[in-house]
Amino acid sequence: TRTATLADLDTLLEFEQGIIQAERPFDPTLKDGHINYYDIAAMIRAPHVEVLVAETGSEIIGSGYARIEDSKVYLKHPKHAYLGFMYVKPEYRGKGVNKQVIAALQQWAIGRGITELRLDVYSDNLPAVKAYEKIGFTKHLIEMRMSLATGD
Repeated sequence: TRTATLADLDTLLEFEQGIIQAERPFDPTLKDGHINYYDIAAMIRAPHVEVLVAETGSEIIGSGYARIEDSKVYLKHPKHAYLGFMYVKPEYRGKGVNKQVIAALQQWAIGRGITELRLDVYSDNLPAVKAYEKIGFTKHLIEMRMSLATGD
């Protein structure tokens, strides 16, 4: 793994669309058509965000980020690292790439005095839930929603 650069932006934008495509079946609230989740260039430049890529040879095969955030004032930890943008090219899935990315992000967070990692995953995305549990994450809260519009 290595820190992403602006030269990686085209590949990272493709990865973002892969994430969105994979998550659409789990989230009826996403807008139709082209959307973006992130301002990846801004994240690469931000001092409180670490965007990583995983490579094999010179090919970028995965990504992820850790963003230091303020925690709720009533929690034991004043800050935590929120993980996101977790993507691995389909042909490299199941080979420990995501685990390596998370381990590197974990070390980055520890180096900044962070003691808590957090991430969001769709509850119906069982392969992702299992993968995160396998490396030590535990279920904590379930976010619930109710649409007040018809068809959502």
